Amino acid sequence: MKFEELNLSRELLLAIKKLGHNEPMEIQCKSIPHIMKGRDVMGESATGSGKTLAFGCGVIEKVEPRQGLQSLILTPTRELAEQVKKSIKEVSTNLKVISVYGGVSITTQISELTKAEVVVATPGRLLDHLQRRTINLSRVKILVLDEADRMLDMGFMDDVEKIIRSCPSDRQTLFFSATLSGVIGNLARKYMKDPIKVSVANFVDPSKLKQTYYDIGKNIKLSLLVHLLENERAGLVMVFCNTRRTTDFVVKVLKANKIRAIAIHGGLTQNKRARTLGDFNDAKVEVLVCTDVAARGLHINNVSHVYNYDIPRDPTDYVHRIGRTARAGEEGKIINLLSRNEHTDFSKVQRDYSFEIERVEKPALKSIVTPGKHVKRKPSFNRSSKGRGFGNRNRAPSKGRFEHKGSSSSSGNFSSKSSSSSKGRFGNKSSSSSKGRFGNKGSSSSSGRFGNRGSSSNQNRSNNSDRKSSFKGKSKGKTFRKRD
Repeated sequence: MKFEELNLSRELLLAIKKLGHNEPMEIQCKSIPHIMKGRDVMGESATGSGKTLAFGCGVIEKVEPRQGLQSLILTPTRELAEQVKKSIKEVSTNLKVISVYGGVSITTQISELTKAEVVVATPGRLLDHLQRRTINLSRVKILVLDEADRMLDMGFMDDVEKIIRSCPSDRQTLFFSATLSGVIGNLARKYMKDPIKVSVANFVDPSKLKQTYYDIGKNIKLSLLVHLLENERAGLVMVFCNTRRTTDFVVKVLKANKIRAIAIHGGLTQNKRARTLGDFNDAKVEVLVCTDVAARGLHINNVSHVYNYDIPRDPTDYVHRIGRTARAGEEGKIINLLSRNEHTDFSKVQRDYSFEIERVEKPALKSIVTPGKHVKRKPSFNRSSKGRGFGNRNRAPSKGRFEHKGSSSSSGNFSSKSSSSSKGRFGNKSSSSSKGRFGNKGSSSSSGRFGNRGSSSNQNRSNNSDRKSSFKGKSKGKTFRKRD
């Protein structure tokens, strides 16, 4: 099929060809004819399969310039909102298309909304505008939910329904998503009119996608990741983690080992996230370490390897992660770093999907550099080790965090001590003189914050001193009783 057969205007056809699109993709062939006829459509296809152009054609053909806001497109993330806006503007030069999302100034958006004909928005910020009455949805005739299931997964269900009800009932509604779950079906029955459902096969070519896993201890994940990144021939690489904290830590370790890496997650500012994606797409950095904010919707080319540093808890997220590679006929590789506590989540993936995932034996690993210290592949916890780490020590003096000590002089956080003089945080003590915070003490003289004391010189207001704790430092007679 050719684009000319889809009943599109001459101006739109020229714009599409100018972008280098000669033939429509499967989702476009199946959905555009129904969209052009004004039908409600539920479109199911994977990320990168051409959904944006599919609903974008309908928006461009039906929205009239200088007639106010006529089309609203909802997306789950800021990045996807920006991407959709850019894609529509590429094929339409006479429409005012703006994006609306949180994390940036609302004042600028209020000004732009007075002139916009197409708004691409995240649900939370759009509700802010509705409450402020800075947006008018009374003339919306095309409503699009892009990555609809992802919005529901992120907890936007109530927000989405409020927005839908704020739009005119006499409108065209389009739902597009990588998966159309049962919840999406319920939403469609409530707010769509006799929708047409179209779906296409997974855009990722399984024959060109190799999946492997390493069954390893959690303490050598970083060493293995560094080893593989140094030795695997790769184009752009994405490393997925489950949390922001892990994402930031992995990036620090990779940089310490001279691997050019950059992080993206929901805790970064919008400008930072945009710059990060730009640098990665332009290959200024080879490794993008990210949470699932980058698994859906974003347009990233030339990804050859996807690493799951953490196994996702939801099998659907695994599918979206691996969909970042082996696209458009290119080959790709998935590498899973599987530790003992992740076997349950990994089993869910294997149970729900018929993937062939090959187990690979762990190679010989060298020591790696981590920020602030040198960490070996198998950490040693002997008595003579120095630095931070859960070492049992009897030497003096020593400093550490989370250390159990029995020296004559020591200072550290979270330390258990039995010395004659010690200072610590959360330290359990039985010395003759001690100062600490939250310290359990049994000495003849002690001062601390929330310290439990049992000495002869405690300045308490009752003889039952073991049921009292002073509030801070040397309290002036003020204590808190522990009640039975």
